[in-house]
Amino acid sequence: MKYVEVITDAGSADTVAAISEKHEVSDFRLSIVGNDGMQSMRLLVGDDKLQSVLDALQTLLGKQASTRIVVLPVEIALPKLTEEEREEEDSAAATREALYEEVEKNARLDLNFIVLVVLSTAVAAIGLIENNVAVVIGAMVIAPLLGPNLAFGLGTALGDIALMRKSVLTSTVGIALAIILSIIIGIAWPLEVSSPELVSRTQVGMDSVALALASGAAAALSMTTGLSSVLVGVMVAVALLPPAVTLGLMLGYGNINLAISAALLLAINLVCVNLSSKVVFFVKGIRPRTGWEKKKAKHSMVIYILVWLFTLIFLVLFIYVRRAYTN
Repeated sequence: MKYVEVITDAGSADTVAAISEKHEVSDFRLSIVGNDGMQSMRLLVGDDKLQSVLDALQTLLGKQASTRIVVLPVEIALPKLTEEEREEEDSAAATREALYEEVEKNARLDLNFIVLVVLSTAVAAIGLIENNVAVVIGAMVIAPLLGPNLAFGLGTALGDIALMRKSVLTSTVGIALAIILSIIIGIAWPLEVSSPELVSRTQVGMDSVALALASGAAAALSMTTGLSSVLVGVMVAVALLPPAVTLGLMLGYGNINLAISAALLLAINLVCVNLSSKVVFFVKGIRPRTGWEKKKAKHSMVIYILVWLFTLIFLVLFIYVRRAYTN
């Protein structure tokens, strides 16, 4: 449940009241009119109705430059919700605006992102070389590589070209930086390739595809339901960083064959995360607000899903052909 505060011209009070009545909000209150003619209006809205209420407010009041819409969290509301109301609240997807704000921050290419990639790459490389599972998991948890990929999926769902470009740039720089740093570590730390943790990142099969698909879907689902803490577990499962580090280490060691295998695993993870997250965003009804934008986003979403699907099929076929020739 959320409090939606609308600060707008007092003449729009009837419009806001009609919206609250149409969407059957839990409560609607008007404050006194200020000297500037502006009035504060508050709506107590359930999470299952929040997106539709925000869309209606933006559609009818969005052209008023002085209008402000603020969403405030509600810690406790009495009397308590009925069991049916609680189930509706729990099943409600996070609002489009809240999702956008969260993933946009994860798609920013700034100093914090670069520092996190450098630190997590160094930690992951040491963990892989020394066969230390705990260290590898720690590197996966702090690695920010999953965020830009989910941002790309949301950008596709909303038809937001700017967010898509930003996420692609951030993801590309992050992965490239991890690989380059790993190559340097591999050259400076030449050891025999015997660590099980390292070798496991050069083995790719259908289990890798299933894991990456499930992880990407879980990440997107956790975001749309507001359970962002689940992302930590998803980061550990999907493991975008260790394959990239393994690729760099193998190139540093001069082992091209294992480097190709690590690159395949990284490609599989990237494709599957993007594919499954796009499907989840589509199924959960994450759409732009206006009809024209919805039509454009739906068209682009179908295209992107087909592109990722065919890319995944190509990678799987390549894996089987490569195995046939190497065995």
